Amino acid sequence: MNSMNTAAMPAQNVSEKVAKPVIDEKPETAVITEGSTVGQPFADDPKFKLRNVEVFYGENPAIKNISLDIGRNEVIAFIGPSGCGKSTFLRCLNRMNDSIDICRVKGSLMLDDQDIYDPKRDVVELRARVGMVFQKPNPFPKSIYDNVAYGPRIHGLANRKSDLDDIVENSLRKAGLWDEVKDRLDATATGMSGGQQQRLCIARAIAVSPEVILMDEPCSALDPIATAKVEELIAEMSESYTIVIVTHSMQQAARVSDRTAYFHLGHLVEVNDTDKVFTAPDHQLTESYITGRFG
Repeated sequence: MNSMNTAAMPAQNVSEKVAKPVIDEKPETAVITEGSTVGQPFADDPKFKLRNVEVFYGENPAIKNISLDIGRNEVIAFIGPSGCGKSTFLRCLNRMNDSIDICRVKGSLMLDDQDIYDPKRDVVELRARVGMVFQKPNPFPKSIYDNVAYGPRIHGLANRKSDLDDIVENSLRKAGLWDEVKDRLDATATGMSGGQQQRLCIARAIAVSPEVILMDEPCSALDPIATAKVEELIAEMSESYTIVIVTHSMQQAARVSDRTAYFHLGHLVEVNDTDKVFTAPDHQLTESYITGRFG
């Protein structure tokens, strides 16, 4: 099993390895065992195979010994209270945490049996395969056309202008934007509505033909109509891409995902089919969260 950023770590207290009761407002009967996840954390045909993943900010653990498979062409939603580690874990999947100096990642993180954190790994190539859509739409201060064409130009995916035109059109069609913007491709992207900007960012991500799309609360800044359009888009894209979405909206997780993973205090508590998570969860903490006892 591979290990990343293998700087000397402080000795771990043995007592941290045993099952420990959850405190604060959580049910006294709820217990988290580090490294143990109830439900179905593994997949028959994994796109990602993640084992014993730990993330530290300095000496503070943010992710605690998580093992999970993400299936090929599935939509999996990460849910949990603020600060539970779900976005930190998401950013491990395309090494976005590399930009944080004090962040260290340990464990085995494999994409199609290739080590994501291999020192020889081309991170630019990785992020082309594993695209990301952020919480707040972040279009470049360029035209709509140039936003979508940016990635293909950088990666040399189009040798002719006609090829680039096809990529831009196809990406905007897949993002459900083509009919809205086809007559103003030269207009600045920053003049679009928030929902259109987010779909433009999705078009920009898929223009480089990724295999995986990571979404970090992609609808939190959008109105209900724009949110519905993005959710429809997720359903359509799931036929072609593996999609991992972090969301604070349990209703959204229930609508768009095949499986749902519940995070709590850096632990992966439960992973199950989405219907089961929201109707008959296996863990008391999951039930308490989805029924509103805390969160």
